[in-house]
Amino acid sequence: MKRRDFLISAAALAAPLALAACGGSNSGGNGKVTVNWWHINGTDPLKSTWQNIANQYMKAHPNVTIKITIIPGAALVFQQKLQTAMEAGTPPDMFQSWGGGNLEDYVKADQIQDITTYLQQSGWGDTFGKGPLSLYVINGRNYGVPWDAGAVGFWYDPDLFSQAGIQQPPATWADLLSSIDKLKAKNITPIALGEGDKWPGAFYWEYLAVRRGGQSAFQNAYSRKGSFADKPFVEAGQYLQQLLALKPFQNGSLGATYASEQQLMGNGKAAMELMGQWGPTNDAASAATPGSNPKLGFFPFPSVPGGLGAATDVLGGGNGFAFSKKASPEALDFARFVTNATNQRGLAKQNALVPPVTTAVDGLVDPEMQKVQKLVANATYYQLYYDQFFSATVGNGLNDQVQTLFAGTKTPAQMAQAFDAVVAANLKQ
Repeated sequence: MKRRDFLISAAALAAPLALAACGGSNSGGNGKVTVNWWHINGTDPLKSTWQNIANQYMKAHPNVTIKITIIPGAALVFQQKLQTAMEAGTPPDMFQSWGGGNLEDYVKADQIQDITTYLQQSGWGDTFGKGPLSLYVINGRNYGVPWDAGAVGFWYDPDLFSQAGIQQPPATWADLLSSIDKLKAKNITPIALGEGDKWPGAFYWEYLAVRRGGQSAFQNAYSRKGSFADKPFVEAGQYLQQLLALKPFQNGSLGATYASEQQLMGNGKAAMELMGQWGPTNDAASAATPGSNPKLGFFPFPSVPGGLGAATDVLGGGNGFAFSKKASPEALDFARFVTNATNQRGLAKQNALVPPVTTAVDGLVDPEMQKVQKLVANATYYQLYYDQFFSATVGNGLNDQVQTLFAGTKTPAQMAQAFDAVVAANLKQ
C-alpha cells in the first residue's frame, strides 16, 4: 500500500455515499445555499464529529445546507473522482487536501479558489501555525487551510528500552546506532518496518536529507538551480547505509507491509518505528488483545553531525481543506467554523488530530502528542513528505528509488541520480 493510499484508507468508510448530487454550491430561492463537502473520515470520532459540527452550523444558519459525502477507498480512487468532478465542472465546494503536488495541479488548472484575501481580512489565517498553513501556499498565495498537522518521528516502547538499558531516547545519530546495538544484544528487534509498502522506508532517506541539507538544499534542487543528486542527498543515502549495516529491522522487513509493522509495535515485538502522528493509534488497533498494546513514547528524528539542517527542522504533514472555484462564501465560513478553537480543542482531547490552530493546543492531553505538536510549532523548516509534496508520479518514483537502498541494488549516488531523473522528467515549473 502506498502512503497516499494509506492516509485515506485508514479513515475511509466501507460503504460510499452516492456521488450523484455532489456538485458545487448552489443557491436556491430565498437565499438558500447548499455547501457540498467531500471528506474521507469514515470512522469515529471524526465521522460523527464532522456531522455534529455540520448540524450545529446549519442550526445557526438556517439558510445553509451542508451536504456531506464520504469518499472511501484508496487515494487514487479519491483523486480520480475529484479530478473527474473538476473536469465536469461539478466539483465539491470543500474537499480533503494534503497540499503539495495535487493541490498545485488544481491551481495551475484554475480549478480552486485563492483564499488569501479572505484569510487576511477575516483573521482566520492568523489562527493557524505558520508551518501547517504553509503547506497550502503556492506561489505566495493561500489555496487551503489545515485541520490537522503533525510530524514524523520515532515512536518507541519504553519497557523494551528499559530492558536494553537505554536510559534516554536517542538525541543524536550516534545515540540511535548505539541504542540499536543495545537492543540487539538483548534479542529485541530494534525497529519495525513495512518496507514492502515503500513509503515507510522513504521517511528515513527524506529525514536524513532534511538533516544533511536543510531547506536550502531542497529549494535549490526543486527550483532546478541544483539537483536531487547533490551532495546532501547522496549523503542521506550514505547515512541510511550506516543504519542498514546494523540490520535493525525484523526479518523479512523488505517485503513486509505497514500492517505488519503495526502488529509488531502493537504487540510489543519491536522497540521503535519511524512514523507520523497516526502511528500509536494504528499500532494499538493491531494489538492481539484490545488494550494490551504498549504505551509508546515519542522522540524527534536525531540530529546528524555536520549537516546544514537544524535539529528543529521537521518532516511532517497532516490534513486540510481546499475549495473549488464555484464554492460560495458560506463554504469558507463553514470551514472557518469547523476549524475554530472550540472544535479543534474537542477533537484534540479525543486524540483525533494534532491541532494546527494555536489556541487549541491545550486540548491535547496525551503528553506524547503534546511533544509532536511542540515539534511542529517550533519547526524552523517544515517539509511535507516528498510523496505528497510532489505529484504522484514523482512521489512514487522517490519511494521506489529509496527501496533500492534497502535492497542494496543501488549505491546512494545512483539512487539520488535516478530520483533526480524522475524529477527532471516530470516536474513542471
